[in-house]
Amino acid sequence: MAHTRIHQCFDERVAQSPDQPFLFLPEGEITLGALSATVGQLEAELRADGVRLGDRVLVAAENCPEHVALVLACSRVGAWACGVNARMTAAEVEAFTDKADARLVYFTTGVSAAARAHAERQPTRASVLPGLRRSAVRTQATVQEGPLAEQVAAVIFTSGTTGQPKGVMVSHAGLLQFGRVSAASRQLGVRDRSYAYLPMTHIFGLGTILMASLYAGAGLLMRSHFDPADVFDALAHQGMTQLQGPPAMFTRLLAWLDAQGIAHPAAPDLRYVYTGAAPLDMSVKRAVEARFGRPLHHGYGLSEYAGALTLCPMDVPREDTSAGYLVDGAELRIVGSDGQDVPRGETGEIWMRGVGLMPGYFRDPEITAQVFRPGGWYASGDLGRQAEDGALFVVGRLKEMIIRSGFNVYPGEIEAVLLAWPGVEKAAVAGRKAADGNEDILAFVEPRAGASLDLDALRAHLHTQLAPYKQPSVLQQVTDMPMTHSGKVLKRELVARLPSTV
Repeated sequence: MAHTRIHQCFDERVAQSPDQPFLFLPEGEITLGALSATVGQLEAELRADGVRLGDRVLVAAENCPEHVALVLACSRVGAWACGVNARMTAAEVEAFTDKADARLVYFTTGVSAAARAHAERQPTRASVLPGLRRSAVRTQATVQEGPLAEQVAAVIFTSGTTGQPKGVMVSHAGLLQFGRVSAASRQLGVRDRSYAYLPMTHIFGLGTILMASLYAGAGLLMRSHFDPADVFDALAHQGMTQLQGPPAMFTRLLAWLDAQGIAHPAAPDLRYVYTGAAPLDMSVKRAVEARFGRPLHHGYGLSEYAGALTLCPMDVPREDTSAGYLVDGAELRIVGSDGQDVPRGETGEIWMRGVGLMPGYFRDPEITAQVFRPGGWYASGDLGRQAEDGALFVVGRLKEMIIRSGFNVYPGEIEAVLLAWPGVEKAAVAGRKAADGNEDILAFVEPRAGASLDLDALRAHLHTQLAPYKQPSVLQQVTDMPMTHSGKVLKRELVARLPSTV
């Protein structure tokens, strides 16, 4: 029988192999059967608190077994798991609680000082699990009724790189489908172990890491925070076969190797390396492949499509920065400003629909209507082009496209040139309206640890690589690029830091 909720995939694995280790922690292993018992305890606790089908349960979390168990317990009850990163501010957590209209709020206090601090700011109760605290029942919460109540598994709040976060309703069907296609794309099996530091409050951690592993019966080396030294220890000694993360994670790993003077890390079992959640630069791809000795696969995904729309299959590595090919159950269009499909090779907005597409933003009908087009197509706001073989190249954000002297300028093109310059760790390019009605191009670079950047030489290099209308008006060095928890640069913060006269 086909699964209709995500916990059924887990329950099937438990029935098949209850003694199989699933979560590998620094302090020990947790089998599928032991985790299932924990899920059962939390399910009983939720029901005792009156949580119903269509209720929202918010958790301020960092990765831990308790968070995984809570997601699965919510599925058993029919509640929607709403994860927020515990490292967000108190005001943000409060705002998300209100936006989710949560019946209960949990805090992963056992692994997170930030979660403990949030729990201490308000009255909380003990949970059946020592690593959790929970709020009083929020009696004002309104249960969701109708088809959505059964359809939705989780609400994921977008990172807000370009504005106010929105609550993406992620369906059971979308997560189950993505678990299947993600596992297939990397030939994931029961002997595999993935490094699971990516927050499961984000679609990358929830879909690519958790759901794919549940689908394939693979294990997770679960970590509540990112530590390069621990990553390389897991690669060398703990049987890690899968390494996935945003490009920013890989730049940190490369910097750590450089600081340690290590050319090639020990990784005897590593067979799959993947990056997503942000554009991939060719210099990063080449550096990762040289150091790890494996192809760096890429994909294009977003919360609104339950994981990934396109992926590079393991046995089809690419020599470029393409995000790969359309996954099963998905449809894709590249659309021009006139609403018509553009020819292959030309740039337009990425539209999508299919099994993984969200039903909408939670209780935001106006914003939902703004992004949906006739025929049920979701207009992503991302710019891309398709090669003749169907491979997708993501160019940037439609809102971030800069119009200079009547020409379209894509920040990613300039960022690629900046990142190829020796000593540049991160680069970001954004536009700002100028007095003459044009747009200024603002470029920001962060140096690698210990590196010294000659901005004049870098600017001269830009003049040899880019057309005059693509030249930055401002080229500024920053010490610490502002990032979201999912590894994306907050460009609007960079622009806000600049005086308007610069």
